[in-house]
Amino acid sequence: MGCLRGKGKFSDKVVTRFSLYLRYLEQVEGEGIYLVTSSQIAQALHVTAAQVRRDLSYLGQLGLAGVGYSVKKLVSSLEKILGLNKKWPMALVGAGNLGAALFSYSGFRRRGFEIIAIFDKDPDKIGTRWANVAILDITRLPETVKQKGIKIGVIAVPHYAAQEVADRLVSSGVKAILNFSPCKIRVPESVKLQDVDVSIELETLSWFLVQ
Repeated sequence: MGCLRGKGKFSDKVVTRFSLYLRYLEQVEGEGIYLVTSSQIAQALHVTAAQVRRDLSYLGQLGLAGVGYSVKKLVSSLEKILGLNKKWPMALVGAGNLGAALFSYSGFRRRGFEIIAIFDKDPDKIGTRWANVAILDITRLPETVKQKGIKIGVIAVPHYAAQEVADRLVSSGVKAILNFSPCKIRVPESVKLQDVDVSIELETLSWFLVQ
């Protein structure tokens, strides 16, 4: 297997394509397919074969001319470069309906992401449990992040509380934040932020329907 190049040099678009490649490869692997070509990947994901070859070249010399790529080797390399060959404990802030849905989502655990700590400021929720995870007072965030080695925080609070929660996560030592609050928050450049606003996606659909 070729050497992986420095992953810090990849753009967000390249990383997103890596994830799409991985999902496609896992699908064909489940169908018993062991070799794929760049053209097959490109056709399935609506990109060009040249783009696929360029992206996969970052993983090393894995393809054979006239033969294609080993699905197993590509899956292994993509999992490694995406950090999916390790477990990622996460802290969830916000024990409302959205937080409950995120906690119950099994897709996180399948990828190695697990919510191991939940925080809220509602006295009626603090001390209760979701499955085997206790809901803690938000003031216990710093000590818990440090004790459990948490690097990823998930924000599921109303918009007016999102920035304060983000500040708490950053000051506690979290290095990556997944923000489900419908609010643009600010974090230092050293912290990776991903915003997920489902309402915006729905508004894009409604705009299309009224045209």
